[in-house]
Amino acid sequence: MLYIGIDLGTSAVKLLLMDEAGAIKNIVSREYPIEFPHPGWSQQAPADWWRETKAGIRELLAGFDASQVAGIGAGGQMHGLVVLDSGDRVIRPAILWNDGRTQKQVEYLNNTVGKQTLSACTGNIAFAGFTAPKLLWMRENEPENFARIAKIMLPKDYINYMLTGVFCTDVSDASGMLLFDVANKCWSEKMLSICGVRRGQLAEIYESAAPVGTVKPDVAAELGLPAGVTVCAGAGDNAAAAVGCGVVGPGGCNISLGTSGTVFITSDRFGVDRANALHSFAHADGGWHLMGCILSAASCNKWWMEDILKTEDFAAEQASIPKDRLGRNRVYYLPYLMGERSPHNDPSARSAFVGMTMDTTRDELTQAVLEGVAFAIRDCVEVARAQGVRVDESRICGGGAKSPLWREIFADVLNIPLTLPETEQGPGYGGAMLAAVACGRYESVVACAKALFRAKSVTAPDAEAAARYEARYQTWHKLYPALRALEPEMEAET
Repeated sequence: MLYIGIDLGTSAVKLLLMDEAGAIKNIVSREYPIEFPHPGWSQQAPADWWRETKAGIRELLAGFDASQVAGIGAGGQMHGLVVLDSGDRVIRPAILWNDGRTQKQVEYLNNTVGKQTLSACTGNIAFAGFTAPKLLWMRENEPENFARIAKIMLPKDYINYMLTGVFCTDVSDASGMLLFDVANKCWSEKMLSICGVRRGQLAEIYESAAPVGTVKPDVAAELGLPAGVTVCAGAGDNAAAAVGCGVVGPGGCNISLGTSGTVFITSDRFGVDRANALHSFAHADGGWHLMGCILSAASCNKWWMEDILKTEDFAAEQASIPKDRLGRNRVYYLPYLMGERSPHNDPSARSAFVGMTMDTTRDELTQAVLEGVAFAIRDCVEVARAQGVRVDESRICGGGAKSPLWREIFADVLNIPLTLPETEQGPGYGGAMLAAVACGRYESVVACAKALFRAKSVTAPDAEAAARYEARYQTWHKLYPALRALEPEMEAET
């Protein structure tokens, strides 16, 4: 049998076809636009997701026996607000995870409702990207649209709804809405009341590998699929990526270098860090995890290479940076191009190069960008370590992980070995694995991951470089607090 994994990303939907043994038979990517109607705003049209997903599935199956497709599983960008009216029409463009328009609503939730109340209800505090602040923003700024809401869903849940007609979500994705009681895996009635949301506007909740329905007959005919293809609840992209990287069960760690960057630490128990600097979410394996998310990771390198240096040859730019210069750079970089989530929770944070001199080189600036992202991920890791969580090794995935130099920098900055999976399609592979579990091919997500995960390589830290980076991290760590006092002045000037 064959299984389709969907990775509904920010810039594109990526689809893969996996067989029962975990071999990837085909991969397709379909791009769609993103809108930035105001500085710090970010939104997309759900119709674009659905159009490209359908086209991608047809392209994916070309040349294969589509009758062998048994299941579909999706991993998707988290937190996005998708709202439908009573006629199942999309009311407005989806407000995305990296949208910063909700600063006022976040302040209300954290300071008026109170972080202690939020944490007690959901296990988390408010961040600008979360779904609940977006609903409050809609209620205040688009009251007519807010009054029309019949269904509130997340991006990958919209795809599942279009495939099956079933209004559903999963525990991992729901965890990022700030409407979900993560410890008890149910909607928080108190948070619904605070946000003016009715229970009937929210989906039924499933574990990630649970089957939620089958592809509708008319959709199956349009896509060339057989009747009765099972669709599972799926997972948020980071949980799906963790499954795809074999990070299941307690004590695992995965670092993802996509548009955003995350560190994902698994547990069999629900837990919250004292400052709520990390997110406490349910995992797709039935357990829980702590997650730190930086809003700009590989997107920093893409911005630097394509927009500033005007090149798409990323490898050539990195080729002239020798390993013996790691930890010796004179320039520091703060990667806050879209504000920052973990651990600062500061939508007004801004990116900066610090330490340049007249003889600063292009290579030093390129190296600083790679190092700054690694330092920001280490900020998140240090929050977990401060709670007594051991992080002794990690998997690493995402587009940024293709770079051997960046993997080496990360290994040295964190001073741990990093394992690169054989496949770089983490969320899509995880989605296909969840589908295989939903179809009964494997008895559990843990069993599936253990059977299918394969390592491609391991990057071990260099002791001398790690020592140099330790000193540089301690300096870098002081830069954000030093510059934060200037944020209001800089904002007033724009």
